[in-house]
Amino acid sequence: MAVIDAHTHILTEAMIAAIAGAVPGLAPRLTRLDDEAGILEILDVRQNPFPRAAWDLERRFADMTRQRVDMHVVCNIPHTFLYEADAGGADTVSEIQNESIGALCREHPDRFIGLATAPMQDPARAAATLERAVTAHGLRGLHLGSNIAGRNLDDPALDAVWEVADRHGLLVLVHPHKVVAAERMRGYYLTNLIGNPLETTIAAASLVFGGVIERHPRIRFLLSHAGGFVPFQAGRFRHGWRVRPEPKARLKGDPAESLDRLFYDSITHAPGPLRFLLEEVGPERILFGTDYPFDMGTTRGVEEVEEAIADPAARDAILSGNVRRLLGLEG
Repeated sequence: MAVIDAHTHILTEAMIAAIAGAVPGLAPRLTRLDDEAGILEILDVRQNPFPRAAWDLERRFADMTRQRVDMHVVCNIPHTFLYEADAGGADTVSEIQNESIGALCREHPDRFIGLATAPMQDPARAAATLERAVTAHGLRGLHLGSNIAGRNLDDPALDAVWEVADRHGLLVLVHPHKVVAAERMRGYYLTNLIGNPLETTIAAASLVFGGVIERHPRIRFLLSHAGGFVPFQAGRFRHGWRVRPEPKARLKGDPAESLDRLFYDSITHAPGPLRFLLEEVGPERILFGTDYPFDMGTTRGVEEVEEAIADPAARDAILSGNVRRLLGLEG
């Protein structure tokens, strides 16, 4: 069984150079600190530390061996969503990354499977970019921020993108981005500890109650970081729909039907929550993920799955089988 990590990020120095040449104003700036990390700056975002493994393939391959992972599903880093930037420039950055990730997948087919990024602030342009990513670059899905410049994912303008994703039956990895209420979470790294799971929860609720999942049944939405607070509050979602009129505004059917079509990565950092997730959604809807190579990910992902889940069949499904099925890799 080949272990496949469904949630990893990449930004190589070649990608940075290509972006700098094409769109200098949106180019990430990488300043190396030491052999392990650097500082990455792009627009108003500063990532410190930015791990070397994000750009160094040899370091990545060594880490994969050490972490007992055979393949990475790779996507752009969230800093390069650029949803607040000019759509034309953001589209160029997306295309550079999609083409580069596609090339890496062709060069290392036993190591990489790729997801696309797109300039979601311009849905028509994003739909065309996603179509090209799938048909020309061979990418298997979309990496998507939890909000688009402050707009939730139920925005009707995004239907053009959902139509492409639905037609191709894509996996869509929903990742927290530009978290809500950041001004109240400046201390203690709460923007990540609380803000990221909260962002994923808002995104998922918008997809459910906005009817996006209901209208586009072939899209497989994968929620980062074990779905934020969604698994624990799914009962509250269902109860609210039964007793209040507001959740029925755009959702035609029971929210349970849409909730039952969500997928979750395995990043919980503790065995108890992972076992709870397994009990709530079943082994067929959890995909192994680590958020590699960032420090809020995990370097013990395989061991954490093994420690939390006793059933070998469930472990195999999470570590390999589910992502193979969703990405069409079963052959």
